[in-house]
Amino acid sequence: MAWLERSDVDVLAMQETKCKDDQFPHEAFEELGYQVAHHGLSQWNGVAVASRVGLDDVRLGFDDMPGFHKDPEVTQDPEARAISAVCDGVRVYSLYVPNGRELADPHYTYKLEWLARLRDHASAELAADPAAQVALVGDWNVAPHDDDVWDMEVFDGKTHVSEPERQAFAAFDGAGFREVTREYTPGPGVYTYWDYTQLRFPKKQGMRIDFQLHSPELAARVTGAFIDREERKGKGASDHAPVVVDLD
Repeated sequence: MAWLERSDVDVLAMQETKCKDDQFPHEAFEELGYQVAHHGLSQWNGVAVASRVGLDDVRLGFDDMPGFHKDPEVTQDPEARAISAVCDGVRVYSLYVPNGRELADPHYTYKLEWLARLRDHASAELAADPAAQVALVGDWNVAPHDDDVWDMEVFDGKTHVSEPERQAFAAFDGAGFREVTREYTPGPGVYTYWDYTQLRFPKKQGMRIDFQLHSPELAARVTGAFIDREERKGKGASDHAPVVVDLD
């Protein structure tokens, strides 16, 4: 809440809220003048969108979003990883892409399928209305380039940097969506996430895994972007920094 007051942003997409809907602090946002929609099923995952410029047509998940359970014989229930709403004419998706865990883990296959289904959904949405203003926002759990991690040797053979994950991320560009933050925050050494362990933040050992992918009409409105690294400092801070985009 303090960051909202300092940043003065109109729309905020949140991921990994780790609570059920009835545990989410709706009132705190409303007191600051924001409408908020939250999707949470348990102490894991959880996504939300808060807006002071309108919050209409709230949708949970996306078309054909896959589910997950570590036991393939059990029903693969969808997780609380996606929510969207129309905010002043822009459909904003708050996305928490699966982590993948390990390359041989079923969660990695789930991650690739989840990204592919999201890409298909976003592509269909844009095909239905090429002028649609759509923002795919959140924690993508993919580092698209070598410069997006502090040391590629450390990540050799691990998730987030594998070629299939990077191809899955690049496929959104092929679907017409442009990542709009890198132009204004070029690397190397520019990160959005630092692990809590091993003093990763003060050592500047981070990852760039939080992005905003915009449809053509929306990308044309972008006038700037920045990563609020200062918010990673201090006691109780998130291990991710806010990624902010300005529109005309």
